[in-house]
Amino acid sequence: MSDFVFELLAQALLAAVAAVGFGLSFAVPAPVLPFCAVGGALGRGLRHALGPAGAGMPLEWATLVAAATVSLLAIWGAQRLRAHPKAFTVAAMIPMIPGVQLFTALIAVAQMQRHGVSPDLLASAIESGLASAHVIAALAVGLAVPGLLFYRRRPLI
Repeated sequence: MSDFVFELLAQALLAAVAAVGFGLSFAVPAPVLPFCAVGGALGRGLRHALGPAGAGMPLEWATLVAAATVSLLAIWGAQRLRAHPKAFTVAAMIPMIPGVQLFTALIAVAQMQRHGVSPDLLASAIESGLASAHVIAALAVGLAVPGLLFYRRRPLI
């Protein structure tokens, strides 16, 4: 098995575990937890497959596509289970939050506080902070796509 496939499966499996954990902390009903796991695994796996390590798409765009896909499938599943789609999607989106980039930005800011501002630290803080903000914005837009498309009170045109 190639390294990419192994990494993709590891990303998906760990995201499924994280999604179930967050589903439990959000008091998601037990019958819905497997769908949270599938959504987390699908979202993180799709983002990894489309992202820089896979198809070469920028991480922000890969996150947007993965979040929108999970959100659209959650609406389909929610109708069949008679549950609210956010019960699936919120727990499934959390494994895609860019924790390493946020941590890098915060460490750079803390080092600037301690040692003073340097061009390298400032560049690291800004680059990591903006990258994580773009990924979080892509998650938010991807999560909102079904609501914008299907739950409108007025037609698009």
